[in-house]
Amino acid sequence: MSPGTALRLALAGTRTDTLRVTLTAVSAALASIAVLSAATVLTIRTPDAGDGLNLSLRYRSDLLQQPGLRPGVAIALLLLCVPVLALAAQCARLGAPARDRRLAALRLAGATPGQTLAVITTEAGLATLIGTLAGLVVFLGGHRLLDRRNARGELWLPTDVLPPAWAIVAICVALPVAAMLMGALLLRRVRVTPFGVVRQATRTRTPRTWPAPILALGVALVLGLAPLTAWVADRAQTAGEWLAYLVFVAVPLVMAVCVIAGTGAIAHLAGVALRRWGRAPSTLLAGARLMADPWSGSRVLAALLACVLVGGVSVGFRARFQAMADAEWATDRRWMAATGEPSLSGPHRDGFYLNAMNLVDLAVAVAVAISALALLIAAADGLVSRRRAYASLVATGVPRGVIARSVVWQVLTPAVPAVLIAGLCGWLVTRSLGSRITAGGIQGTICTVDGPICFDPVAGAPYRRVVDIAPVVSTVPVPVEGLALLIGGALLAVLATVGISLLLLRSSTAVEELRTSW
Repeated sequence: MSPGTALRLALAGTRTDTLRVTLTAVSAALASIAVLSAATVLTIRTPDAGDGLNLSLRYRSDLLQQPGLRPGVAIALLLLCVPVLALAAQCARLGAPARDRRLAALRLAGATPGQTLAVITTEAGLATLIGTLAGLVVFLGGHRLLDRRNARGELWLPTDVLPPAWAIVAICVALPVAAMLMGALLLRRVRVTPFGVVRQATRTRTPRTWPAPILALGVALVLGLAPLTAWVADRAQTAGEWLAYLVFVAVPLVMAVCVIAGTGAIAHLAGVALRRWGRAPSTLLAGARLMADPWSGSRVLAALLACVLVGGVSVGFRARFQAMADAEWATDRRWMAATGEPSLSGPHRDGFYLNAMNLVDLAVAVAVAISALALLIAAADGLVSRRRAYASLVATGVPRGVIARSVVWQVLTPAVPAVLIAGLCGWLVTRSLGSRITAGGIQGTICTVDGPICFDPVAGAPYRRVVDIAPVVSTVPVPVEGLALLIGGALLAVLATVGISLLLLRSSTAVEELRTSW
């Protein structure tokens, strides 16, 4: 099969195929904008000021001024690609039955399995390439339109630099290639025959519960991080710090994997509970669906759970920074009561860290919105792909309201405990740093009189006195409101996507759908 033939076959299809290609291109555009923005942040040139700080004072934000903080900004931008990739994966599944029939027709016409794989990967690569180039155009246009300075000549965004040309070309090439490789990887267990698409290996056993003890071990590690680090540091001065970094980075990643992998077991247990104790037809139907395919919950909710876990970490750090700021403000008040003069604002009192957490919360909100869009596409595709089964139920007398409630039960039953566990695990990661902090503390010499005599080391000695304000020990509160807002917002996004997808229920349960072949 020539490349031109593969390209024509990849572009052929119905309106559903066009929608799939369009949504995949939009996902690729979002991913390319995030990667290009991260590359731009890393391209910022750091001046050698000679004071050891090397601040880029041409930017308004401290996150861009300080060279030590810019890698964190780039990593946050790259993490936004996780829900975008999940969205792209859901878009690739849109209209899969019709595509399977078209691929089976190609096999019936004499195409080999490798040629059908080439058609699928060409479609994914072409859609990603179109989206990547569109994202590049949007990025360059925004780079010029957002080039604004404030009254002091400071830039709001790093619009004065661009990534090197080779980096831009590498990004535009790497994303389509990665999409093609991912498509080939996902199809490694799928065999296209002239009679349809057959999976060579399917999951028939119930999900394992191994993520539960590993998750409990991770919680125990983060809660015991402070005493464990102190115990190791007493025996090796550098090992304690490295152990803290290892636990603080590795354990959240393990937690995220366990929460996502454990969603299948949660869905299966929820299905068993609904089948055993449910009395309404909707709960019984939802329980049967969950028991038949418990893995669909983990596939659909994976990106959302990762975002909620990161959001839990953000909520925990915000509570710590707020407690530090309150402690430093208390120290300021004591200093002013003792001297009558204000003290210099610290890094927490000036709101730097809290403002940084605002950006993190904004990134989490954007990621949750993208994950919700992926959920919407998955829910809508699930309704369309099972329309013959639902039409059969309606034809036998099952009301559409029962089917709608069963879909809501099927989605929310595994989502509620999974989102709750993800949010609490993220918060517990920050709880490993301790529930009490010591902040503030000021020591200085003041002069009780005004005039040049204060600068005389001999004559001014009787008028100078040392003021020592002890640090304030503060307890970090449990961020109940922040966690409730995070978890409730995520569940509300899930409920909203399910509600929107149910708009397709009436058209998908029409009697005419009984004539469809899938």
